[in-house]
Amino acid sequence: QLQLVESGGGLVQPGGSLRLSCAASGFTLGYYDISWFRQAPGKEREGVSCITPTDGRTYYANSVKGRFIISRDNAKNTVYLQLNGLKPEDTAVYYCARSLQSGYCSGYFPSWTRMDFWGKGTLVTVSS
Repeated sequence: QLQLVESGGGLVQPGGSLRLSCAASGFTLGYYDISWFRQAPGKEREGVSCITPTDGRTYYANSVKGRFIISRDNAKNTVYLQLNGLKPEDTAVYYCARSLQSGYCSGYFPSWTRMDFWGKGTLVTVSS
């Protein structure tokens, strides 16, 4: 059974950090472009970051560039998103997703329409 399970969300103060995990089962995550998205209440889904399968090239939304870091551990079948310098506007449900589209990160990110499989999300709340 295919699964993507996000974890690591929680409540954090402004300026704080969290590390989100996206663990895959039922398929080899290292074969695919994997992206993180987020959606805040009343707002559209936003692409946050993307990582390629072979050379691990990374891509970021301008809103998180310099603060968030995406990485992957293919041995653990897991992709991570390190969130640093968190701001209240980073509050959202964070999702990881897989794309079957070759070259998704370089050619289509941050579009979410090319993703074929999603996790259920993990909530990040940034508040004092």
